[in-house]
Amino acid sequence: MNSLWRTVRLGVSSLLLHKLRSFLTTLGVLFGVASVVAMLAVGEGASEKAQDQIRQLGSRNVILHSIKPQQEAVSDEQTRILSYGLTRADFERISTTFPGILRTVPVLAAAQEVRVGAKSCRPKVLCTTPSYQDVVGRLLSAGRFILPQDEAALSLVCVLGYDVARYLFPFENALGQRVRIGAHYFDVVGVLIPRGPLGASLANPSSEAGGEIFVPLETGRSYFGERQTTIRSGSRDIQEVQLHEIIAEVGTDEDVPFVAAACRAMLVREHEDKDYEVMVPLELLMRAKETQRIFSIVLASIAGISLLVGGIGIMNVMLATVTERTREIGIRRALGARRHHIVVQFLVETTVLSGCGGLAGVGIGLLIPMIIERFADMETKVSPISAVLAFGISMAIGVVFGLYPAWRAANMDPVEALRHE
Repeated sequence: MNSLWRTVRLGVSSLLLHKLRSFLTTLGVLFGVASVVAMLAVGEGASEKAQDQIRQLGSRNVILHSIKPQQEAVSDEQTRILSYGLTRADFERISTTFPGILRTVPVLAAAQEVRVGAKSCRPKVLCTTPSYQDVVGRLLSAGRFILPQDEAALSLVCVLGYDVARYLFPFENALGQRVRIGAHYFDVVGVLIPRGPLGASLANPSSEAGGEIFVPLETGRSYFGERQTTIRSGSRDIQEVQLHEIIAEVGTDEDVPFVAAACRAMLVREHEDKDYEVMVPLELLMRAKETQRIFSIVLASIAGISLLVGGIGIMNVMLATVTERTREIGIRRALGARRHHIVVQFLVETTVLSGCGGLAGVGIGLLIPMIIERFADMETKVSPISAVLAFGISMAIGVVFGLYPAWRAANMDPVEALRHE
């Protein structure tokens, strides 16, 4: 142990004789380790956020959407009626004939302006049933969700999304307030916890795509109907959609692919046009995980190249050092140092260089994600495994790329080394 400690001190003192060169040599390893830790943190954070948003849709849900088909050439008619999308018959078939489904939830979207005093917005007004909250997994921050008696009595009640409540009632509690949806006034009975839409940040409730408001399905059908009229250039476009969305909750993960395939087959048989789409969050989740794995491999490979370049820099410097210290090596051999002593001395130097660069790189790699979160508003996730792995690789690179210079130094002829000028 004493001999090893003396070798370590000798190696460190040799590095300190050329401080600038030693510092520049460690930079290659430093940047390599920092890039590995930082890039994996950014990739992991982005993937985790996408997977969380997919999970919020329900990993055991199969979601069917109505899609407006491609419009034909515009005619000179004053009024055009376009009927498309999912139907109540589709909902009945899915609810009663498909095995493995626990619950189905219908959703009808109404294009209505929401107003409170002088403030107005156009969020998504979704007419649905009480089971929507449990199937989709929405949580309440205040009040309650739609109840069965609300549907039976055609009650004029609504549940606001968080962003809509914050926009319409910024300085007061939205619960118990009244909002005007279209031409009718609704009582606010609940407010939901915010949830960002898939693949996007929290939307602005004052825009068409922003926010959500939930009303009982039968109330929405009675007061808003299933037709939406758009007036432009003296003509009227009327779109008739019975259901904009059907959500089927499946009992087990294993049954999800079979239910999705059955839904697709049923829709192909019953619909002449492709006016629907089937989205399976479980499939999206598996795809996101696979994408994240490939993305992490690519990022780690790119960052690993930086480590490789740092290792080559260490080897280059150590080869030059061996040439510079030929006479020193000859003197040590003449005084009794064995070959393994010379090997250990040079390996200590390369290990110290790569270790210091690795430690500094881990520190900078942990700092970069914090800066990204602070200034770029991007979620990151630092994995302790990635930091330990990056540091371990940097140490391994120091040993691997230091072996040849150490072997070359140890195999010098002592006589020839002493003659070297």
